[in-house]
Amino acid sequence: MFKIVDSLIKRYFSHEEVVVFILLLISTLFVLAFWGGVLAPVLIAVVLAFLLQGVVDKLRRIGINHTASVFIVFFSFMASCGVFIGVMVPIIWRQAVRLVNDAPRMFTVIRDTAQSFAEGNSEIVSQKAIDEVINSIATESANLGQWLVSFSLSSIPSLFSLMIYLVLVPLVMFFLLKDQTKILAYLTSWLPKERRMMRNIASEMNEQIANYIRGKFIEMLVVGIVTYITFLVFGLRYAELLALLVGLSVLIPFIGAAAVTIPVVLVAFYQYGTQNEFFYVVGAYLVVQALDGNVLVPLLFSEAVNLHPVAIIIAVLFFGGVWGFWGIFFAIPLATLVKAIINAWPNQALLES
Repeated sequence: MFKIVDSLIKRYFSHEEVVVFILLLISTLFVLAFWGGVLAPVLIAVVLAFLLQGVVDKLRRIGINHTASVFIVFFSFMASCGVFIGVMVPIIWRQAVRLVNDAPRMFTVIRDTAQSFAEGNSEIVSQKAIDEVINSIATESANLGQWLVSFSLSSIPSLFSLMIYLVLVPLVMFFLLKDQTKILAYLTSWLPKERRMMRNIASEMNEQIANYIRGKFIEMLVVGIVTYITFLVFGLRYAELLALLVGLSVLIPFIGAAAVTIPVVLVAFYQYGTQNEFFYVVGAYLVVQALDGNVLVPLLFSEAVNLHPVAIIIAVLFFGGVWGFWGIFFAIPLATLVKAIINAWPNQALLES
């Protein structure tokens, strides 16, 4: 037994680079586990820097120097965010307030429809089952009200945190774009000079994460805009709010699309009942989701994501359970990192060749 363990250690853990990499990986996981909330502005800035770095590189390729490219991209991005916040946020906020106010009436419509269905189909659905559904709806409605009250009471300190984010995130993002080379040179100066494995992993992950973040941003925009146009054509209420939720749902693979379908169906049912428009809206929404999953995602992520759907779901559940939102957002890159480490991990025979 000891000979087997000794053989495995010599084969896979006998090189300085491997030991340094393990220590670095453990330290990173430890920091994220215990101080991830504190470092959230830095993580957001890193994500945005990855998103904008491709645009900076394109400007540099057409002859604009690095500093000017960074200033152009940074201020254009900040101006776009300012326009979105100034125009869309008030609209979405008003719709969210109206939706909360309409929620009790929505539950009443669902209850009345369920009771009518039970009375006309007593041989299929029992009144007891309908009563259980109604009681569940009433309970969830009460829970929703309690949550809204607690959220409103706890929102004051979060406003202070939001102000900190609005200052720190752009500042950190700007310096990450401007001084990327200096920052990387400083960080790599602490690593061993011979680090072929880490270079391979870093090169693969840098490309994978950049493609993934840009692809997700494009997918979010396309899905959100197409969904908004679809809802607008059918005259669905809360079109902007629901389109925003559908766009954000693409950040959570598979699970997000399933979760956001519930409010879309509820609002459509509340507005149209069992009329033909209800089925048209739901059908159009499902077509958008199908096109996203079968056309848009393969086009955007055919090279960035080479993982089985089961592996993606497991990664979402595992990393989401460990790191919450950031674990969900980076589930696919983290799963790709695990795969890259397995593929690049050296053994003694390879190191000696």
